[in-house]
Amino acid sequence: MKNILATSALSLSLGLASFASAQDYQPDPNAKPGGNIIVTYKDDVATLDPAIGYDWQNWSMIKSVFDGLMDYVPGTTELRPGLAESYEISDDGTTFTFKLRKGVKFHNGREMTAEDVKYSLDRVTTPATQSPGAGFFGSIKGYDAMADGSATSLEGVTVVDPYTVKIELSRPDATFLHVMALNFASVVPKEAVDEYGTDFGKHPVGTGAFKLSDWTIGQQLVFEKNADYWRSGVPYLDSITFEVGQEPIVALLRLQQGEVDVPGDGIPPAKFNEVMDNPDEAKRVVVGGQLHTGYITLNVQMEPFDKVEVRQAMNMAINKDRIVQMINGRATPANQPLPPSMPGYTKDYEGYPFDQEKAKQMLADAGYPDGFETELYVMNTDPNPRIAQAIQQDLSQIGVKVDIKALAQANVIEAGGTPKTAPMIWSGGMAWIADFPDPSNFYGPILGCAGAVEGGWNWSWYCNEELDAMATEADSITDPAKQEERLQKWSDVYMKVMEDAPWVPVFNENRYTMKSGRMGGADALYVDPVSIPVNYDYVYVTE
Repeated sequence: MKNILATSALSLSLGLASFASAQDYQPDPNAKPGGNIIVTYKDDVATLDPAIGYDWQNWSMIKSVFDGLMDYVPGTTELRPGLAESYEISDDGTTFTFKLRKGVKFHNGREMTAEDVKYSLDRVTTPATQSPGAGFFGSIKGYDAMADGSATSLEGVTVVDPYTVKIELSRPDATFLHVMALNFASVVPKEAVDEYGTDFGKHPVGTGAFKLSDWTIGQQLVFEKNADYWRSGVPYLDSITFEVGQEPIVALLRLQQGEVDVPGDGIPPAKFNEVMDNPDEAKRVVVGGQLHTGYITLNVQMEPFDKVEVRQAMNMAINKDRIVQMINGRATPANQPLPPSMPGYTKDYEGYPFDQEKAKQMLADAGYPDGFETELYVMNTDPNPRIAQAIQQDLSQIGVKVDIKALAQANVIEAGGTPKTAPMIWSGGMAWIADFPDPSNFYGPILGCAGAVEGGWNWSWYCNEELDAMATEADSITDPAKQEERLQKWSDVYMKVMEDAPWVPVFNENRYTMKSGRMGGADALYVDPVSIPVNYDYVYVTE
């Protein structure tokens, strides 16, 4: 066995930094405990169940209510232990043994044990849960039997003793420790799930820095500090109030008046230049890069998108430069699923050219000389409806008539996860931001067969078993000396995806977060690549 303190081939391949540096992370010495902050969102939160929640606004909320075995150094993508005090990895990279911290308590007061870890992993992978993240756990031994309903417990997860859990994989997986840091891997208490059933997401019980104290549907969620949190010194805030039903422009006005601390939906595009041109307001804006791609899904199970020629034509009909201009240049046009900063990005690939005449000819050759009618689902917060209108105008030039369905985020997500419901979806406001910094994360849940299920996130319903096999082969390469080979395999996967064209990649966006003048903490906490968008556990107020 290789202990985490040792430098193993697998840990190097996972990009693990020094364990000591991760453990020794020191919160801001100027941080002041106490106080409440107000965060706004336009849409209500659908759920706080970590096995199900996958929305923009609930991701960081769930991150603060629950913990997993692994975690990240705040404001970074550097892995560190979470509920696991330490772990060991077998020489062949297929067995992980986690030693749990003792004395960690759920919000209901009960101590967390290895049985809770096993229960939580069984729960997220059983089809009855309909978790959009189930596919992340595909490398655990017994996952296939769970997925097809022939088993009710993961064969590869074993409780060794109350504070030790062993997880065996069916194959080496270069991303496994990242997976164990996902919200989907959060540990939950069985008795709370049993008590609330499908309403557990409205009555969440975790081990996190905050616990839910009030949820008034359509109005607000209030989180209060977990006084028994196992990490010493944090959180600083006494409470967080998430106000929902707030229009982004109104939220910005309230922030300017000192009534709001973080507008969760960001700076309204119509006000972006005004904010950035005002020195007093611009200094409250934090900018960070992100592993992000905004795209249009084309449902391959619905006519006419079941024809690859039609999907390729759609890729050639969209003026991506114009869409980037619509969001004040806060992005760059995309030509493939991976963003440029992600390992595995194919630098010499130019993508489909913007050529509407050729697109029209391709439609005619595919049997649609007069075009066709279809629907485009879109989240109803600005600028997404305007982007949808630009897409509508572009497609009208090749004879495609688009009916725009502008809905709340949760409704768009529901439509995307329901078979043969949404022919096209613009992913803006829900666009893919990497769950962890590895090319595999842009495949499994949103392009792989495991995500093309009811409640899943693969809204194109694209399933190419040959590419699934290539992806599995790539993630089985754990030798650091072969990482270029692994990344080349991922590049090959995404180039074949672009040939099949289940998406129209549109742009790669930067992140802009605005905060009130009283908010303290490092800028990186406000554009946290993992606790998107804000790491609430470590921010504080200065007054």
